[in-house]
Amino acid sequence: MIRTLITIAISAAGGFVASLFGIPGAWLMGGALAVAVAAILGAPVMMPNWLRDIGFLLTGLSMGASVARDSLNLIVQWPVTMAALVLELILIVAATGYMLRVVFKVDRGTAYLSSFPGHLSFVMGIAAAGVGDPRQIVIIQVIRLLMLTICVPIGALFLPVGHFAGGATSDVSLPVLLAIIVLCAITGWTFSRLKVPAAYSLGAMAAATTAKLLGWFEGSIPNPLVIFTFILVGGLIGARFQGITRAEIGRAAVGGLIATTMTVGIVTVVAFAASGLVDMPFAQIWLGLSPGGLESMGALGVALGLDTAFIAAHHVTRLLLLTVAIPLVTLLVRERPAP
Repeated sequence: MIRTLITIAISAAGGFVASLFGIPGAWLMGGALAVAVAAILGAPVMMPNWLRDIGFLLTGLSMGASVARDSLNLIVQWPVTMAALVLELILIVAATGYMLRVVFKVDRGTAYLSSFPGHLSFVMGIAAAGVGDPRQIVIIQVIRLLMLTICVPIGALFLPVGHFAGGATSDVSLPVLLAIIVLCAITGWTFSRLKVPAAYSLGAMAAATTAKLLGWFEGSIPNPLVIFTFILVGGLIGARFQGITRAEIGRAAVGGLIATTMTVGIVTVVAFAASGLVDMPFAQIWLGLSPGGLESMGALGVALGLDTAFIAAHHVTRLLLLTVAIPLVTLLVRERPAP
């Protein structure tokens, strides 16, 4: 409990400092960065599974409550961005995997498992079965997630991302909010029993979105609860650096940073091309195509006032595509023993 409270306190302090600079998503970005640095320096940080699930549930609730009634009218434009998603996944895996092999001389299994943009638990399960170096893979993947969490809000200050939705609507009343939270928790638990990826986030978002579109509630989630959600998710992202030594980070960090930079470049180019074909804000397309975690990208979508239904749909599609692609690519690149 003490370690958990320390983690939350560090995340809250980092988020508060970042918020002083007026950066979008500051409580998430600042918290993740602060906890990551603390973990690398040896601080006893951790986020227990039950608190992780609460953070995911609140993220899904915030995403669902942010869905506008007319947001699904743009669904006819989704095939264009879905095609862009498939294209970018191929480019990211091929380019970053090749770079890690050629430049950093890692084995094929480590290179390509490190290049997959998402599904970390699935990737680590395959690595634990003897494909690649699990420690290097997790460092590169966690660096990718942390860097994306930092890059997106900062980029939002400079890129032509359109207008963000502010907190113009009134807050949901407390009795209604508690009822929606209970509904989200039940749906998230049901999704977890059905082995749905990101079960609590997707379950909570499905419940909150359905309730919103059916007119069961109006208004937005109170800002203190949204900030608390960002603090939890930021702490979770940063705590993934716990147990990774500075020497290990030094060996894998350069490759991870270069791979992340390549990934961001590919996503930006593909999103820019897609933005010329659909009537959506560039930031929304970028966030939907970015290979970060559903929870962190969804939370940033809430902070930036973007269409969370669009973002969630594309991240779920990415996870489904990776579920098929990861085993197939692993079979092609795994090292085979000499005859």
